[in-house]
Amino acid sequence: MAKINLYKQDGSQNGEIEVKDDIFAIEPNETAIFDVILMQRASRRQGTHSVKNRSAVSGGGRKPWRQKGTGRARQGSIRAPQWVGGGRAFGPTPRSYSYKLPRKVRRLALRSALSRKVSQDNLVVVDALSLDAPKTKEFKNILENLNVNEKVLVVVDKDNTNAHLSARNLNNVTVVDEDNVNVYDLENHVKVLMTQSALSNVEEVLA
Repeated sequence: MAKINLYKQDGSQNGEIEVKDDIFAIEPNETAIFDVILMQRASRRQGTHSVKNRSAVSGGGRKPWRQKGTGRARQGSIRAPQWVGGGRAFGPTPRSYSYKLPRKVRRLALRSALSRKVSQDNLVVVDALSLDAPKTKEFKNILENLNVNEKVLVVVDKDNTNAHLSARNLNNVTVVDEDNVNVYDLENHVKVLMTQSALSNVEEVLA
């Protein structure tokens, strides 16, 4: 089993922990990562685009001119798509872009993203992130102690509200619960800071 250094909030090392090779030490599957990120980005689209077709625009209740005898092309309504002010032909309508990939593919992508962070030495594990109150300055000091200066994803326990509130005003810092770890966030951040308990729960889910 692979080993990762364990740190305290003050930046000092607190020994090592073992992690499962089938989660944190596999060969990253680039195709799975790409497919899952594409799925996540598609699912985030609002899909609220809408246009009016010829039946939705106002006007055009009668035929502009008679069918024959004028020398002009036949027309049925001034709100047909070829008219200025007419309806849009084949325009976008509200829809959902979300779709689901197989569960095995999603899990493979998550294990691949985590393994890549470990191989690049970009996964930092801390024994706990305990804050008595929401303090942005204190949270920033913790990141500096752990030498985390890049864009970082912080994975904490579900009930760690103070961490969420402390980091919301910090640039390039995103805090998520252990249940919401996803491929897009892992790939979108340089560093991943994870508490030991959150790491254990992620291992349990992906085992």
